[in-house]
Amino acid sequence: MTRSPSFALLVTLAAALAVPASAQADDRPNIIYVMSDDHALRTIGAYSDFHSTPNLDRISDQGAVFENAFVGNSICGPSRAAILTGTHGHVNGITGNGEPWDSTQAVFPRLLQQAGYQTALFGKWHLNSRPADEYDEYTILTGAGKQGFYYNPEVYSPDTGTRTIPGYSTDIVTDLAIDWLDRRNQDEPFLLLVQYKAVHVPRMPPLRLLDRYLEDVIPEPPTLYDDLATRTHNASAVNFLLTDYRPLRHYGRYDPQRDIYLARMTDQERRAYHAVVDPQNEDYWRMRANGAYDDPRAMRAYHYQRFIKDYLRIVDALDENVGRLLDRIDADPALENTIVVYASDQGYFTGEHGYAEKRLMYEEAVRMPLLMRWPERIAPGTRIDALVQNIDLAPTFLEVAGLAPLDRMQGVPLAPVLRGETPQDWRRSIYYHYYDHGRHQVARHAGVRTQTHKLIHFYTDDTWELYDLEADPMELRNVYGTPGAATVQAALEAEYLRLRDVYGVPPETFEAPFL
Repeated sequence: MTRSPSFALLVTLAAALAVPASAQADDRPNIIYVMSDDHALRTIGAYSDFHSTPNLDRISDQGAVFENAFVGNSICGPSRAAILTGTHGHVNGITGNGEPWDSTQAVFPRLLQQAGYQTALFGKWHLNSRPADEYDEYTILTGAGKQGFYYNPEVYSPDTGTRTIPGYSTDIVTDLAIDWLDRRNQDEPFLLLVQYKAVHVPRMPPLRLLDRYLEDVIPEPPTLYDDLATRTHNASAVNFLLTDYRPLRHYGRYDPQRDIYLARMTDQERRAYHAVVDPQNEDYWRMRANGAYDDPRAMRAYHYQRFIKDYLRIVDALDENVGRLLDRIDADPALENTIVVYASDQGYFTGEHGYAEKRLMYEEAVRMPLLMRWPERIAPGTRIDALVQNIDLAPTFLEVAGLAPLDRMQGVPLAPVLRGETPQDWRRSIYYHYYDHGRHQVARHAGVRTQTHKLIHFYTDDTWELYDLEADPMELRNVYGTPGAATVQAALEAEYLRLRDVYGVPPETFEAPFL
């Protein structure tokens, strides 16, 4: 049994909000779960003034923003497995992107399907075997290491096999979801998963947005030039620092064997793409030859501008499509009792600390966006401060459908916090564990985060980092081992060991060899 000690009381508290198991199918809410990939919180209007996302903000304005939602492992496959199963990676078997996925294990879509829900999935899957029987209908992105392509993507569905759909991936996934909504059985509740490739690399915005922000200077994050001086060597060993910029090759040097993503485009699309990108690259090479970027700070500043503009263009396309989906939902009176959830599989560094990736247990990567709209239960404009985790989504979806979470599940239903109040016995910390040792030159590490502090253990070389998130929210000063931090350090080390025990993390995980 791996639930937290307070689980029994949480279930009691949740009963007041839960849908009774005896409820008729017509009374159970529909669930639409929309998920992006690598979406940084600061590029969502509900979390920051940095960027406007009017359609995503419709969900938060009409429902709730989870201020403190976290993943247990900030990479794609493990996060998706945790969401589906309600368990950490050492339980569901997905500790890294290369692990085989047991498609027969208990996942919330299958449990809802067995309880009478229609189930459908469209978009990115990114687990190492196809869905089994948990979806009545699905179409998933394939190719590019199961990441999918932005242009004219290859997809697979059991009915049609592998095929190419012309168009832009984000638009196509929305088209498929809306088409399914139009065809669904209106007499039964449903679960619909809409899962985008956006905002994952390699970032290729749609042609309609390619020149957006071209003349703008996007504000830099305050920590863009962080020297990482107080951290362990693990923080600077990574290979995703914004350093030497390497632009796309000129249209005239296009090689379909090497440029597999451009190869998905028609020649007309490639020409249009290069017509915007090539002049920027020509200017870059000219400036670089003249020494304009010899200073590493100047190079980082330039790299950041090119990176963040493509990132925001793809976010904008994502926001447009969330708007299309919401318009379809809001225009249908039969969908009034529908829970709409928006999340990303994890957060992302968008220049903070000089990074452009995820994986590390710093705030930008470990925090995930989570927005939820449910008119019958959530008041508009609710902001939820409680510590929640991606493992909580599966038990939450089961409970709102009148089903009890499985004993195996390590997350807890979110019903007690949906009113914006945190019960006194709610979890006081979250557990994190990154296993893919050496990928992107990131060492294995685990840790604990509370409302006020964070402890990170790079256990392959037994080095530690400790941050006071109230005094140092940008995590610039590692205070592990300093006299003033001794008391909180001891408390966090004890909590770290407690969570490892609560979740049943095998002790041998922390012993060499680290593969």
